[in-house]
Amino acid sequence: MNIMENKIVIIGLDGVPFEMIREYAREGIMPNTAELIDTGVFRKCNSTIPEISSVAWSSIITGKNPGEHGIYGFTDLQEHSYKVKFPNYNDLKAPPFWEQWPGKSVIINVPATYPVRPMNGIHVSGFVSIDINKSVYPQSIINQLSDIDYRLDVDSKKAHTSMPDFLEDLDRTLDARVAAYRYLWDDSIDWSTFMLVFTGTDRLMHFLWDAYEDDKHKFNTAFSLHFGRIDKIIGEIRSKLTEKNLIVMLSDHGFERLYKDVYINRLLIDEGFLTFDGPEPQMSAINSKAKAFALDPARIYINYKDKYPNGSVSAADGQAVLKELENFFDQLRYNGKRVIRNIYRRDDVFHGNFVMNAPDMVLVAESEFNLKAMLKAPRAFDKDIFTGKHTYDTAFMLFNGLNHPDIVPQVPCVQDMRWIIEKDRKIRYRNGS
Repeated sequence: MNIMENKIVIIGLDGVPFEMIREYAREGIMPNTAELIDTGVFRKCNSTIPEISSVAWSSIITGKNPGEHGIYGFTDLQEHSYKVKFPNYNDLKAPPFWEQWPGKSVIINVPATYPVRPMNGIHVSGFVSIDINKSVYPQSIINQLSDIDYRLDVDSKKAHTSMPDFLEDLDRTLDARVAAYRYLWDDSIDWSTFMLVFTGTDRLMHFLWDAYEDDKHKFNTAFSLHFGRIDKIIGEIRSKLTEKNLIVMLSDHGFERLYKDVYINRLLIDEGFLTFDGPEPQMSAINSKAKAFALDPARIYINYKDKYPNGSVSAADGQAVLKELENFFDQLRYNGKRVIRNIYRRDDVFHGNFVMNAPDMVLVAESEFNLKAMLKAPRAFDKDIFTGKHTYDTAFMLFNGLNHPDIVPQVPCVQDMRWIIEKDRKIRYRNGS
């Protein structure tokens, strides 16, 4: 069997929830996706904990739990310190599939894969990418990407000043992403795996989820048109493949309406769990009276002795502090509404060789509450420009062309994508198909 006859195409739609895909497919906004659903396997699935892109995409491409790949968020702490660092692709402790699967791969815009490194194929990294020269491998294609005005990400700052300007930039970024896919599909290398992620969907839903829910909203049509444009690309891609090819579509987490932002560190300060030396709340000023602190979005760390410079909690007392925190967050209400849905301790959700770097507790919010850790938030409950927020349990996976569809679990996690594809490949090889 020639592996090049069995190409795999993976299409990521960052943040897109199961119900939205199903609705847009049924309403004719995404007709090509509807055909894939009708002839494939379509499932709602869970994201990672926490439900943020850097963690979820790292699990998707490695097939591993965060305790195995080592990425717990967009920020982390330097060892034995309160100094914040920004993990990147170099901190990923497990290999992505393109470093293990046979054949060449083309990887476009996968979040948390910056800076790129040499690989068997082509890699253009996604959010958070800073320098184009560190975002592209091999660098010989940078000129071609420049010619098509390739953009590493949408300029989200525009949404804060002019929503029409933001939507225009969203369209231009999508145009450039599509031009890059076409160039790399047709004129680059003889690839066996092609992965393309659309991240403008996440930006659009953060700022304009209200436009999705309200058909009279001035930007409702613009919202659905963006998904319609992506669907046309999905149809174009499908038209280039045969029945021997496998198409996978998935999101890294879901989305829903945002009612209130909840600032976890502000709550910890107000309840006396987090204290500082000096008037300003900042990580470097955490003092020896503090019991706990948080990193985004809701990762809580016990201020253990021997682990942090001003650690105050002994190993023996850690369980008691965790219980205090559980009781507090379990009882937390806002306007009569329960705020926290699930409270997980480290060993409930993380396993692997790097679990020592995991948070001691992670919170998952109830519907419509968005958890944040910003230290200097003036209030525990607030609201900014965002109208949509991430969800843990409404991501989706869609497989079209599986050799044996029954290998897909009923309610998989996003990290199961790699396992499902590898299982399908083994079945194909065994059957000689």
